[in-house]
Amino acid sequence: MEERTIVVDGDVIAGNHSEIKYGIIAHSAILGERVNVTGDLVTTGDTRIDIWSEIGGNVKTDENAYIGEFVTIDGKLVVKGDLDIGNDVKINGGFEAKGWIVVRNPVPVIVYLFLYISELLRLGKDEEVEKALEELFEDDEESIGLNSMIIPNGSKISMDSIRVPSNAIIGSKCRLVGNIRATSLDMANETTLYGSIRTIQDVKLGTDNVIHGNIISRGNVYVAAGTHILGEINSQSIKIHESARVDGVMRAPGGIIFEREEDDALSDNELMQLDV
Repeated sequence: MEERTIVVDGDVIAGNHSEIKYGIIAHSAILGERVNVTGDLVTTGDTRIDIWSEIGGNVKTDENAYIGEFVTIDGKLVVKGDLDIGNDVKINGGFEAKGWIVVRNPVPVIVYLFLYISELLRLGKDEEVEKALEELFEDDEESIGLNSMIIPNGSKISMDSIRVPSNAIIGSKCRLVGNIRATSLDMANETTLYGSIRTIQDVKLGTDNVIHGNIISRGNVYVAAGTHILGEINSQSIKIHESARVDGVMRAPGGIIFEREEDDALSDNELMQLDV
């Protein structure tokens, strides 16, 4: 997350009614209905924008673009491939398209997949359906988890906060700005967050993360080796590796457990517990 732009190595999928106070640079982008992006949207792959969405800057793609009805683009639309565009689309900065231009309302991705699979089932081609599903989802879990950004419906991302109505999952080596507000948080390794964390359920932090803020949770907090919390931790219980660092106070009515290195284990279960 840069000053005005979110940069993603893979794809961006934004759910309906999401509000993103940044521009986006990614491999490809799929925006749901009524998604608001404040800055530019730049992709090297396809770009798909569903109905009633608003883009506050330019939209540039090296491949094809699919723009639904009633979309508003404040800047310029530049498409190096084909352009499928719906009715009543407002492009204030004009547009360029090097491929074919078709004026029609593009079918949303999920609807296209549903119609495609339904037709195969109608024709009795069960094997082809199974093959198609395997091709669609065989490697998606790993690639999405490592390289892509999925924004749940109704999320809000700004310089001040990252708010999601459900669980937040953050991969390794990310740089994030804003206070995270989510049901729960699972963070991988070597990620830096310039903000605080507040959850209803558990918080799990991997190794060598840096959190520039407090952690407040109604659930349990786990902090792995090498992670540095510059603020406080307030939660039901805390389990923290002895090589992790917390600059502030730790408060946990359910107790604090210090996890020790295996080689330096004192006795039975390699843990030392302090009740607070």
